[in-house]
Amino acid sequence: MVTSDQRRRQLAREKYERQLQRREEARKKAKRRNAIIAAALAVVLAAGAAAYASVGLSDGDTKSDDATASGSPSPDGSASAEPKMAIDAKAKYTMALRTNHGDVKVAMDAARTPRTVNSFKHLADKKYFDGTKCHRLTTQGIFVLQCGDPTGNGTGGPGYTIPDENLNALGKPGADGAVTFPAGTVAMANTGQPGSGGSQFFLVYKDTKLPPQYTPFGTMDAAGLKAVQEIAAGGVEGGATDGAPKKAVTIGKATVTKA
Repeated sequence: MVTSDQRRRQLAREKYERQLQRREEARKKAKRRNAIIAAALAVVLAAGAAAYASVGLSDGDTKSDDATASGSPSPDGSASAEPKMAIDAKAKYTMALRTNHGDVKVAMDAARTPRTVNSFKHLADKKYFDGTKCHRLTTQGIFVLQCGDPTGNGTGGPGYTIPDENLNALGKPGADGAVTFPAGTVAMANTGQPGSGGSQFFLVYKDTKLPPQYTPFGTMDAAGLKAVQEIAAGGVEGGATDGAPKKAVTIGKATVTKA
């Protein structure tokens, strides 16, 4: 027969075990959350310097469009206005990136991301991306190849910013605050602040969890995704998990055309 003292000790032990279990679950949840935050910062920081250099430190000069026509960023970091809407949001557009590792074609979602598509067409028409490098590859936590910076070091931008669009396209965030960006997704990098996208974008080559604060504006074709996966398989310079891809990637020519 179980005495009252034995029963109290059993209940106390069970309560303690439940507390330990809750603590362990909380620890694991915090670890997952911190991993997501760290991964998000990896994308944010790559575009952060660009936005603050080209917008935050602006001296008021609005002539950066002319400076970027040759594919170079504005030399003085001046800001200009977002280009006027010149696309048909009801039409289909394709961005073609001719790289030294094969062509990557991106079906762009003009209906849901008209201002993003409009900006890319504006820049591509000015040959802004031609001759630029994809400066960053990540192979742990998040799985993306980041491009769109004419300086090739993560600090370049077009001299203007565009608003976020289509942020709820990938569903409701989970308990960790993240959504899954499926392999093949093409999305905008930013500084972590709303409406801070410029010209930098990332190509997702493996399902990646991130907070829903990056505009998903297109999807790579199968051949393009395979090309990016092969680049990723080559790893990062120096054996790191975040940095310049060991297989250097250059965009020889970028075009945005209406279907």
